[in-house]
Amino acid sequence: MRIILLGPPGAGKGTQAKLIVKDYHIQQLSTGDLLREHRNQDSDLGNEAKHFMDAGNLVPDGIILGMVAAEFKKPYLDPGYILDGFPRTCPQAQGLDNLLVDHNQKLDHVLVLEVPDEELIRRLTARRSCSKCGYIYNLVFNPPQAEGICDLDGADLIHRSDDTEATVQNRLKVYQKQTKPLIDHYEQQGLVRHIDGTGDVKQIYQRILTAIS
Repeated sequence: MRIILLGPPGAGKGTQAKLIVKDYHIQQLSTGDLLREHRNQDSDLGNEAKHFMDAGNLVPDGIILGMVAAEFKKPYLDPGYILDGFPRTCPQAQGLDNLLVDHNQKLDHVLVLEVPDEELIRRLTARRSCSKCGYIYNLVFNPPQAEGICDLDGADLIHRSDDTEATVQNRLKVYQKQTKPLIDHYEQQGLVRHIDGTGDVKQIYQRILTAIS
């Protein structure tokens, strides 16, 4: 099974992707993880991406497509995958269409998580990230056991510059402008499944299972 998971920042794409991966035995390809990996490795692509991410803007299409194209050549994706955070723009979607043709693959579903802006702002401004391993906590839904300390490695938690309210609002505006047209792109292919992204994790996941079964 090959799935795209779309939705605004804070919609819970990463959480739901992990559940799908577990039940369907496919791989998760998260551009957020790819970006963090490249930034941690201090790669040229990672350094280019950092400038845009810190300002709350989308990373340019060429950088993202380069990272994803490299992953598509790796055999771990052969059993199937869920794309989390990619594509985010129509040029990225067109680039993905080309990649799929090159690899003789087709998508099965495009899941669109829908959450009101007010809830997204509440979720995102409560996020904290481990300064060492990058694991993301949420002070509302998934707080650390000890305040300000990562459960996994004991490193300090940080409030990322792209999780302040002003930056979050900018990210949502960017999403509305650049990412929502993707829905039209995939509606034309008959792949879109709209998912109510409010409520608890289990409720949302049950809606996803219903949509793809």
